[in-house]
Amino acid sequence: MVSAAGIDDLVLHVDGGEPVSTAAVEAVLRICDRAEDGFASGLLTAYVSGAPRPGWTEDLSVGLLTKWERAVRRLERLGLVTVAVAEGDCGGTALDVLLATDMRIAAPGTRLIVPAGGGATWPGMALYRLARQGSSSGVRTAALLGTPLGAEQAATAGLIDVVADRPDAVLTEIATVSAGITGKELAIRRQLQLDASEHSFEEALGSHLAACDRALRRAAAS
Repeated sequence: MVSAAGIDDLVLHVDGGEPVSTAAVEAVLRICDRAEDGFASGLLTAYVSGAPRPGWTEDLSVGLLTKWERAVRRLERLGLVTVAVAEGDCGGTALDVLLATDMRIAAPGTRLIVPAGGGATWPGMALYRLARQGSSSGVRTAALLGTPLGAEQAATAGLIDVVADRPDAVLTEIATVSAGITGKELAIRRQLQLDASEHSFEEALGSHLAACDRALRRAAAS
């Protein structure tokens, strides 16, 4: 199940034990709507846990999966700092959302799991994000064989930023640091980072200089 908190909070709860559903898609889209309509800066927090049980793909369709992946992509590109707090086994929709956030906090004992489906690991966009973001052989075996990645192993691979017994303290620190960051500017920096793994220096130079020019203009205007 994926659910959003009250109207004044940008909090998303994702239960990866439940399969992708229309309700899950709508919950992600609703919180994106709220973030885009009412928050120029700040923090969106996603609490993620749970991994799919056997038979979780029975009622899925490519059409529904397309809507889910587009919703997660929209979350990934929000003009806010997004933080995932993971606990326990984390797979399926929980893993999708975690890998789409800017910062990831995991409780000790957390495991990232690529679930099985159709005779092998599930070939959703989590595999794409794991390949782009991870940096160890453990990530490859997790993607190909479904071998769980423990919290410390995921942190070493660059998939988790902080392993903490008290995630709320880490959240408070992140919120303080991100309070003055403008949403649209954050989205530009995020995209520059995402593009870096695919573009050569020469290809990236124009985009970075354009962003520098934008920053200079903003500084002069203020």
